[in-house]
Amino acid sequence: MDILAALFIDGIDLRQVPGPSTRIDLTGIQFSGPAPAPAPVTIEPHLVVIVHNPVDPDGGGRSDAALEVRFLRDGEQIARNVQPLQVEPGKFNYRLVRAELAFPDYGTVEAHCRLDLGPVTVVPYTLLPPVS
Repeated sequence: MDILAALFIDGIDLRQVPGPSTRIDLTGIQFSGPAPAPAPVTIEPHLVVIVHNPVDPDGGGRSDAALEVRFLRDGEQIARNVQPLQVEPGKFNYRLVRAELAFPDYGTVEAHCRLDLGPVTVVPYTLLPPVS
């Protein structure tokens, strides 16, 4: 299995189209955002991780894995989420991950996403000062 994308979003919508085929509509893709109040503050951004399980030409392969997301600030883990994931060979799936992220000050947190012990996909999120 492979992570195809990992993004912070406002919303996700799935819709069927002829084929049968599925469309994933993502809204509000973001890599930063204003704090809702002056720091320190805790936020709960939504992270979507989209996964593909290619067809194994030999007929083997796995259809399950553990999705681990570690949230790091300056290399230190501040939150972690682990959840099971099942994807049939040749299909796609997604998981929404939400963590409570405490920000003592404005700055960047990185979401480190991986399946089992596979390669890591890193997605930054920067908290900006509130808008006046």
